[in-house]
Amino acid sequence: MQSQPSADSESAEASQSAHQQHDNRHRLLPLTIGAIGVVFGDIGTSPLYAFREALGQTAAHGLHGEEIIGVMSLMLWALIIIVTLKYVTFLMRADNDGEGGVLALLALAQRGVKKRGGAVLALGAIGAALFYGDAVITPSLSVLSAIEGLKTLPGGAEAFTEDRILIISLGILFGLFAIQSRGTEVVSRLFGPVCIVWFLALAGLGIMHLADGPGILAAFLPWHAVGFVASHGVLGLFVLGAVFLTVTGAEALTADMGHFGKVPIRLAWLALVFPALALNYLGQGAFAIHTLEQAQASGHAFANQDWFFQMIPAAVRLPMVILATLATIIASQAVITGAYSLTQQAIQLGLLPRLKIEQTSAGHAGQIYIGSVNWLVLFGVVVLTLGFRNSSSMAAAYGIAVTGTMVITCCLAYIVTRRRWGWNRAKSLAVIVPFIAIDLVFFGANILRVVEGGWVPLTIASGLLVVIWTWMRGRRYTATLEDDNALPLAEMAAALARRPPARVQGIAIYLTANSENTPHALLHNLKHNHVLHAHNYVTTVRTLQKPVCEPEERLQIERVDDNFSRVELRYGFMEKPEVYQDLIRAGDRIPGAKMASFFIGRNSYAFSPDGGMPVWQDVLFIAMHRNAADPTDYFNIPPNRVIELGAQYAI
Repeated sequence: MQSQPSADSESAEASQSAHQQHDNRHRLLPLTIGAIGVVFGDIGTSPLYAFREALGQTAAHGLHGEEIIGVMSLMLWALIIIVTLKYVTFLMRADNDGEGGVLALLALAQRGVKKRGGAVLALGAIGAALFYGDAVITPSLSVLSAIEGLKTLPGGAEAFTEDRILIISLGILFGLFAIQSRGTEVVSRLFGPVCIVWFLALAGLGIMHLADGPGILAAFLPWHAVGFVASHGVLGLFVLGAVFLTVTGAEALTADMGHFGKVPIRLAWLALVFPALALNYLGQGAFAIHTLEQAQASGHAFANQDWFFQMIPAAVRLPMVILATLATIIASQAVITGAYSLTQQAIQLGLLPRLKIEQTSAGHAGQIYIGSVNWLVLFGVVVLTLGFRNSSSMAAAYGIAVTGTMVITCCLAYIVTRRRWGWNRAKSLAVIVPFIAIDLVFFGANILRVVEGGWVPLTIASGLLVVIWTWMRGRRYTATLEDDNALPLAEMAAALARRPPARVQGIAIYLTANSENTPHALLHNLKHNHVLHAHNYVTTVRTLQKPVCEPEERLQIERVDDNFSRVELRYGFMEKPEVYQDLIRAGDRIPGAKMASFFIGRNSYAFSPDGGMPVWQDVLFIAMHRNAADPTDYFNIPPNRVIELGAQYAI
């Protein structure tokens, strides 16, 4: 007979559950405030230029009030369908143990695919490459668009010339990238409060101007959007390309899921961000209708203008320029941090060579700094800023990278629904096809603007894709080369048991990519030093297809014989390896690990015109290999405990 739970037990469980709910509610507010600053910084600065650019495409051949309503309808429904339905409602469900983003989705898809794994990996690589194109454009466009607000001040057009705007913008961008190595933990606490003020200001400005043209509220009726596209032919596609600027930054909703959680992000979007954006766009549209009516009444031509800043009362325009600049700095910071995070994931997944990763916060594992990425992105930002010189010219380059990433995301999401969630084909297609169809329409609309500047992110993404492809192909080729004629570890152990060499006390840790074969460092040690340590651990570091590895799964040991054991250390693709500390934490399973000697194979490569990869790819791979971070630093091993041994191979 089963015993019934006591009243005290039930009371304790109820108390614990109530305490957990209280704790969740207590953390919800700070997480929501943090999400407003980090997640929505990019999309939150779109009102600075999105409506201006969309209306600029429309007004090129004359304009009437119904067209303004049509453009506004396209913008509102882009926010509703792409952000609210696709990202907030659907894609945020496709998380990899709480983490999101294109590479997290790639890892999740790979866990459910046995065949065609190469195609899935290629999709993820393309998505990652496109993100870097976005990361270069966002700081340039957002900061420039805010500083250009100075021209709308009384007398500002004469005082703030294009060259002066460029100098101010570049000064801000240089300062932003220069402080990255010091970490942003302290200043990031201001991101949420500043962005809350920003979104409230956006909403307030919109409400102030709704009375200028109340008819703009008809934009919520979707047939205005459909009718605009249907009646404007090719021009409608160009307008769509500009309208997409409204939703740039939406991909951050899933990319930052691991930092804030689904509920805070969804709450922030529905309670503040979406209403504020919608009200501001409606206010800009109403202001534009009023301006058009005034121009028609006076017999003057309608001129497109900087609607966001022009609708701000002159008395508070300068403070709003300052607030807009702060908001764009926060948006840029979020993209820069995203580039570091994506690079770390790409390294762990084997898409890029090891780079030096510095931790900038003792309390937050996600706050990292990668110097090479920082300065390369800054170089691209400076080149773009000087090349395009103003935000209107740069806006044409913005949409392609983001739409491409969104198409890739939909493709990976389809694989996840089929292979991980177990949906049948009909259900998966019914959900994914409408989203991917909309993404493809926007992608096609942005492709039309390749000549205007869309070639920039495509060029950046193509270059990164070549780097990723070369690194992955080179690693596969060199692994095959090194494994040729390799001696299985079991055979080596048996041979040494029959004819034991001289022994020395202590522990030797041999790091290798393939623990089934004898590490080359072990062979070199035997060949040149003629000794074998008392205990030898052939150790492999493995990256899992999930963001974080549970502590109990971290280390696995397999005994080969009295002399050798295999060790596998596992890390999630969001984690930084801590090989030395994790071996020490193993305790009695690896006794004396604190004083172990680490033997690392450090091979070098020379290109050969015969066989292998093409010469240009050999040269690129060798350059990346030589400049990769030292494995001692990357795996966090004390340098005074490391011995490097290797050989040279022709590839």
